[in-house]
Amino acid sequence: MLNNIKKKLVKNKLIRLAYRLICPLIDPVRLTRSIIGYIDYIKTLYKYSKVEPIKFIDLYPCVLDKTKTSTFDSHYFYQDIWAFKKIYISKTPVHIDIGSRVDFVGFLSSITNVIFVDIRPLIVSLDQFKSIYGNILSLPFEDDSIYSLSCLHVAEHIGLGRYGDPIDKDGTMKACKELARVLAPNGNLLFSMPIGKPRVCFNAHRIFSIEKVLEFFDDLKLVELSGIDDNGNFFKNVDLTFFEKAEYSCGLFHFTKRH
Repeated sequence: MLNNIKKKLVKNKLIRLAYRLICPLIDPVRLTRSIIGYIDYIKTLYKYSKVEPIKFIDLYPCVLDKTKTSTFDSHYFYQDIWAFKKIYISKTPVHIDIGSRVDFVGFLSSITNVIFVDIRPLIVSLDQFKSIYGNILSLPFEDDSIYSLSCLHVAEHIGLGRYGDPIDKDGTMKACKELARVLAPNGNLLFSMPIGKPRVCFNAHRIFSIEKVLEFFDDLKLVELSGIDDNGNFFKNVDLTFFEKAEYSCGLFHFTKRH
């Protein structure tokens, strides 16, 4: 019986692998949903055209939006809220973000001055917002100079070449050490990355154990560990062992630097 279960798990893993490999060319799940949605679109268009004429040139099919609930990425959704609240409560006059989601830093500029650092600068016009070019492996800041810093779902990508960066198996570790270098004493670093069974999912991301993340930041003090589990549920201020059986969860780490 155990052998049958193992074979089933391996088969499922192979199916998932096949899906990941073919997705850059064509997403079979999205394609299937699109075909079904398009059939419904044609039916709806026919009904609407009975009450108001529609020009052919103005057709604009949206065929994937009829879902029972609003869809969202639990990692990014919860991490952005978690970090936003902490920054708002801190009342920091200036916050530095390294490579996080552009929506997050955009909303953040409504409550404080934001400097967004990325190898792909965000060219927008916003009050209290400045975007500059910078490499997380060599940040343009002095040692111990930043009091409010965030880097959310970024470090796990460094060194995999996904964003045009050089291949470096130690990229994540080096990025973490650089974040620790620029953090000021008593400053706050809000950091997130995938946690679970350690592995490299090339070239999407790396996954680390909580122990390894803490090792990367061994010169900082952990203030809080929160996170999102494998099922997409958010948990605040948990014990270090909470995610020990995780496969692909998201750890939310609040660090500070000792004097």
